[in-house]
Amino acid sequence: MKNIILGLVGAAMTLTAITSCKKLDLKPYDQVDISTGFNTVLDAKYWNSGIYAALRGRVYGSYNVLQEVQGDQLNASIDFGNRNGAPHRWGSFLNNDDFAGIYQGYYSGLSNINVVIKGYEQIQASAGAQTDSLNTYKADARMARAYYFHELVKRFAKAYNPATAASDLGIPLVTEFDLAAKPARATVKATYDQILADLAYAKSLNTKRANIRGARYFTPDAVLALEARVKLDMQDWQGAYDAANTLISSGRYPLYTTAAGLKSYWSIDATQEDIMRINATLAETVNTNAIYLGLNGAAGFFAPDFIPTQTVVDSYDAADFRKGVYFEQKLIRMQGINYPNVWLVNKFPGNPALFTTQYTNYQNSNKIFRIGEVYAIAAEAAANLSQSGNALTALNALRTARGLAALSGLTGTALINEVRAERTRELNFDGFHLFDLKRWGLGFTRGTAQVTAAVQNSTGFTGLTISASDPKFIWGLPTNDIILNPNLVQNPGW
Repeated sequence: MKNIILGLVGAAMTLTAITSCKKLDLKPYDQVDISTGFNTVLDAKYWNSGIYAALRGRVYGSYNVLQEVQGDQLNASIDFGNRNGAPHRWGSFLNNDDFAGIYQGYYSGLSNINVVIKGYEQIQASAGAQTDSLNTYKADARMARAYYFHELVKRFAKAYNPATAASDLGIPLVTEFDLAAKPARATVKATYDQILADLAYAKSLNTKRANIRGARYFTPDAVLALEARVKLDMQDWQGAYDAANTLISSGRYPLYTTAAGLKSYWSIDATQEDIMRINATLAETVNTNAIYLGLNGAAGFFAPDFIPTQTVVDSYDAADFRKGVYFEQKLIRMQGINYPNVWLVNKFPGNPALFTTQYTNYQNSNKIFRIGEVYAIAAEAAANLSQSGNALTALNALRTARGLAALSGLTGTALINEVRAERTRELNFDGFHLFDLKRWGLGFTRGTAQVTAAVQNSTGFTGLTISASDPKFIWGLPTNDIILNPNLVQNPGW
């Protein structure tokens, strides 16, 4: 078990097995032999490393930008070359294969995890450190499975509605590695029940790993952060608030209160607000959100695929220092014409310590859980509980940390609207906004362009209006999976 290979095999949910190079001549040939692949805690350590290696490839990049370009806060530049064009245009989706890689990527990760979960059960650990290590590895596997299931269900199923979740179609709940399986879709409720069960298991066993800023592993705080995120989606307002408030009250992840501090987080990977990340190094590269800048370093201009709308830029008050961190005015060149002082998304600029040339390669540590999101969860949950005091406490902590004045006297709809606006400002381009609109039951009209001549203005681009009931808020299951698995039911509109 000293060499682990993670390979994609076939398509859809028959994708991945991890095999030992020493055992390639043994049966079964199409999957890991549990009886020979899991014998010692050292074996478990190697498998655990494989889980994190797989997670590294399933954060940022297409796992982030597809939902961002589909939303209302970006305009496609006239030089975008139709990259990510189908989701951006909505009604002009060529097919649902734009999302196939995401679906298959998560399910291949789940295939590996399910092998590991089963294999860990046969390992006998001696008392003490070995048992502690094995329990931690078991917790990691369940946490990773919960994370993947949650990422899948929020993309490929309806938003959780307590009144209909028991009948709404969720996702296939694959909890055993079986190449011949053709699972039907579980309900949304059953999917979230499985996520909560995995989180409870992870929480019970993940007791020895330390909570540290910038953690590269699933700490107890990371489990709590996912619990808060999941329960918010479930409209379990009290559960979401309790999990979020526990993290806030710990004081381990203080909010940045200066522009320089927040800039250091996004540009040079400082860790103060980081609950968990995928670390980037010169030797360990990560997926990048590189669509927003398009630097031509030699010529000294930028040619991004997507440009933030004037509407989203204007949503930041002049006192809000996030504006100067999340955006930066640049000289862009489109079809040979220069446009100066255009605001571009600068949230993922690349860490200079990770450049392999004199110009950016957009490598930054990928943020999985951060405290800014947790404050937004606490505020939204409390507002929906009609606990205006708790909601304003969390909301104002985030606002004042970012340079804004505190608010007072808000209740009801006015408070909820302000909480939603603040969540959007804090989490813009982190991959949340489209799914927030879906769970809030809101449609949109894509924002106005900063420079009309620099962006696409035909049908499906600027000014696109999408109703809250549009079926493409829910992504379509990949065509290949529908063909191979007759038990799958496609989402409406696909």
